[in-house]
Amino acid sequence: MAESRRVNPNKRLVLSETYEPRITLRRVRNALLALGVITVAGVLGYMVFEGWSFIDALYMTVITLTTVGYREVRDLDTTGQLWTMALLLTGVGTLFYAAVTSVELAVEGAVRGYFERRRMRAEIDKLDGHHILCGFGRVGHQVAREFTLEGVPFVIIDSDPEKVEECLAEGYLATLGEASDDDILEEAGIRRATGLVAAVNSDADNVFVVLSARKINPSLHIVARASSDESAAKLEIAGADRTLSPYAVGGRRLASLATQPLIVDFLDIVTRGEKGIEFRLEEFGVPKESPLANHTIGELQVGEKTGAMVLAIRTSEGKFDTTPSAQDIIHTGDTLIVLGTREQVDRLEALMRGEDPTNEGS
Repeated sequence: MAESRRVNPNKRLVLSETYEPRITLRRVRNALLALGVITVAGVLGYMVFEGWSFIDALYMTVITLTTVGYREVRDLDTTGQLWTMALLLTGVGTLFYAAVTSVELAVEGAVRGYFERRRMRAEIDKLDGHHILCGFGRVGHQVAREFTLEGVPFVIIDSDPEKVEECLAEGYLATLGEASDDDILEEAGIRRATGLVAAVNSDADNVFVVLSARKINPSLHIVARASSDESAAKLEIAGADRTLSPYAVGGRRLASLATQPLIVDFLDIVTRGEKGIEFRLEEFGVPKESPLANHTIGELQVGEKTGAMVLAIRTSEGKFDTTPSAQDIIHTGDTLIVLGTREQVDRLEALMRGEDPTNEGS
């Protein structure tokens, strides 16, 4: 069966509803704030209405709100009695609400968090041939969006609980921990993964991530973020297959937009697609026992049968043939760079599986 790196774009890993502690936490904060306001008001009331000292007023307010039941500090007149009843009606309810909400935050968070972690691990354990994204900062956000658009299954690792919570809210699979930790990488299914993106903000952390990942899975394809040429060299020594500087890429793209905007637009269309224009660039690996192996492009009639165009061939030695002809032979281990519509690419996939591409829907 032909091997393809293209994934069904309609497939997306969506996690069921996740625990959202911010709402409960907000209720706790509001209850504690209200309790603080009532306490201050109670102290001021006893000081003003009864003429008590601050300590006596505070003591009376606390035993009233907590319903301890000790006797009054001093005898209360009618105004003091009415003020005490007002504190009981408002403060006791508020204190009870704050206590219940705090328990809810602790218990519900722990219980749901436990089941959520189990559900998360079960979802991750189902993955095979996925990617691992280390870091969910600005670069990580964009990588996750691109993976989602392409239907690429992936798992995010981040050490910030708020970032992990954000991942879950957006429907991404994520795990909390240091990406350089072997146990965390194992939890993310690194032995079954196809690739890893090291997008942590620190170059030093990325080096440790690459070292750990390469040690566990020597065949993993690793792409790492680097902020400088010096860091890129170190990352490659550590085991990264590719390194990329967001600043260098952004600078080149800005320069291209300024000098060759139409070329940039065209490349965006063929690499990412556009509404109404469905051409895409795809890459296909040729595995062992592939029907395409040891045949020329002309013999296979790739263009005639599928409509897709073979733009380039990367050999197993890493050399590129950027102008392939009908006489060029496709070998096992080659990678084809193809341009075509979704339907044309689907037909090419059928041809690579040894099936009749004319039976594929057009």
